[in-house]
Amino acid sequence: MGVKERRTKILLELVLLSDVNLTQVTFNSSLQKVFDLTFNQKTRGTISGMMREGLIEKARIEQKYQRVGKSEISEKSESALSEFSDQSEAPISPISSDLSDLSEMTNSYRLTKQGFYALCLKFPFFRFLRDSWDLKWRVLSYEIPERRRELRDRLRREVSGWGLGPWHRSFWLTPHPIIENLRELVYQKEEEQYIQAFESEHVVGNSDILIEKVWQKSSLDNKYRDLFKIWHDILSNETDNLEKFKNVVNEYVEILKSDPGLPPELIGKNWIGFEAYNIFKEIRSILLS
Repeated sequence: MGVKERRTKILLELVLLSDVNLTQVTFNSSLQKVFDLTFNQKTRGTISGMMREGLIEKARIEQKYQRVGKSEISEKSESALSEFSDQSEAPISPISSDLSDLSEMTNSYRLTKQGFYALCLKFPFFRFLRDSWDLKWRVLSYEIPERRRELRDRLRREVSGWGLGPWHRSFWLTPHPIIENLRELVYQKEEEQYIQAFESEHVVGNSDILIEKVWQKSSLDNKYRDLFKIWHDILSNETDNLEKFKNVVNEYVEILKSDPGLPPELIGKNWIGFEAYNIFKEIRSILLS
């Protein structure tokens, strides 16, 4: 899916499968293939670390399972869940009609708010699907000497997913609330001396002209239109649904990498990027049903 960092891949999978409501997701074997994520020792170690940091939470079994009479569940369900059942009580059955085996059940997680905002620093598109814009702009300026090029390159890599767009030479603009993230990033580091940041409201000027100049909105619109054509071709192929969904996800992630996540107040509620998100959810519902 074009995302190498395991932590980011896990966060992205959770939000793409649960929307921005941060509901529970089960990493079953099929979805692991879709997202190129194998539950090996490294993955489990990464997940443990993310849980300690409060980025994700393990789903509580009680939230997913309820006690029912023996006649209401299949023999397969009863066998898979016997470890969690007291012989003196009725067995436990999934509330959902889609029964997962025990190993898949233990791979159920949900994204926390902290994890969601951590993902927004990599994929800013999702932020304003959940939050309202505070109508403030953040302006970042840095002039790092050529002799310290490695500092400049490192800073650019760190802030590349913050929805920043080039405004003028050495000035970058974003509607995202990234000031605290910036403070944490450069506090007591060498690059701190080269950075200035501001928060402001837009007082004079045409915001449409600004958005086109800084983020090339028309070009991004065209990319989404091309994405729709690609999705159509994928869905028309004679392949199984999981393979189709994997290809749909891969293409979507590529465009999300370049989407600055501008709020509806700037680009309108009917912007094509929001339409693409709704279409993705419909495709997901169909292919994973």
